[in-house]
Amino acid sequence: MSDKTPDNAVEESQADAAGRRARGEFVRGVSGFRSEIGDPEFPPEPGRYHLFVALNCPWCHRVTLARNILGLQNAITLDIAFPGRTDEEDPEGPNFWQFAPDKIASLTGATLPECTHETATGQGYRLVRDIYRAEGSDEKSVPVLYDKRQKRIVSNESAEIIRMLNAHALALGSDSQDAARVDLYPADKDMRSEIDTLNEQIYQAINNGAYKAGFSSDQSVYAAAFEAYFDMLGKLEARLDDGRPFLTGARFTEADLRLFPTLYRHDPVYAVRMKLNGARIVDYPNLWRWLCRVHALPGVAASNSLVHCRQGYFGRSWNGVVPLGPIRPMPYPEAYDHPELADG
Repeated sequence: MSDKTPDNAVEESQADAAGRRARGEFVRGVSGFRSEIGDPEFPPEPGRYHLFVALNCPWCHRVTLARNILGLQNAITLDIAFPGRTDEEDPEGPNFWQFAPDKIASLTGATLPECTHETATGQGYRLVRDIYRAEGSDEKSVPVLYDKRQKRIVSNESAEIIRMLNAHALALGSDSQDAARVDLYPADKDMRSEIDTLNEQIYQAINNGAYKAGFSSDQSVYAAAFEAYFDMLGKLEARLDDGRPFLTGARFTEADLRLFPTLYRHDPVYAVRMKLNGARIVDYPNLWRWLCRVHALPGVAASNSLVHCRQGYFGRSWNGVVPLGPIRPMPYPEAYDHPELADG
């Protein structure tokens, strides 16, 4: 039986999407590949599946985070795109994710060692777009979960990828022992209901809300997203005020996993790039301790790169200059090793 529920992948209404975009609103599209590991054509087998990701992308971050926390690093292979997409000078045009391990990052003046060539299709594609084109699709997004045996895309919906990795972690070849394995979506119905509710609230106000604020060209749309974002941060701060270590209590779950990529980016990236400068996460003592607690879990710190985040978000700005801060209370991501910073 599938562990996917109808509201697993919270989706934005596409009603009058073109008109809303024309009026300055950011409207996220809908992922077109929605098969699952566990379907008859995609059985759970070690070594069969592959992920195409970009480390600056928060939707990819949630997937790489799940891969690491579930002990699937050796079972599911990974290709990593350069954090900056193609520009107008590229022969294929602008705004395509690219596999470019030899490309120089303006932030560091050197190549980024995490970046790879494309290794799963047998074609050595340079652009993620071409992986989709091989299946007759015009999509171009990451993450992509790929079946190396059939040379087919399984899914490009991050929320559903997380859940299928969790449901089939042992069959896929998790290195974690059954007794010690993290279960991101426990079978208890009340727990699942709580996780699903949190997922929807966090997606609407925070995960997607950050983009609603940062990518809007309408002041009133931006202001509404800004208010909803910080209102939700306040609610989550209050939720953690009873001393619980994670959002649903003693256990790290999918709700924590889906919140982490946005809060990880907030202080060093989103406060500036997404114009979410109302407060820092370090200004919320409970959320800051939660952020540091999650960052300290095995596999979490290795699931992303702040260099990629900064290069990816600011490298696309008109002048290509990447801000160097913040350096107070101390440089990031080192700050995430210091929960005591919340105490002022």
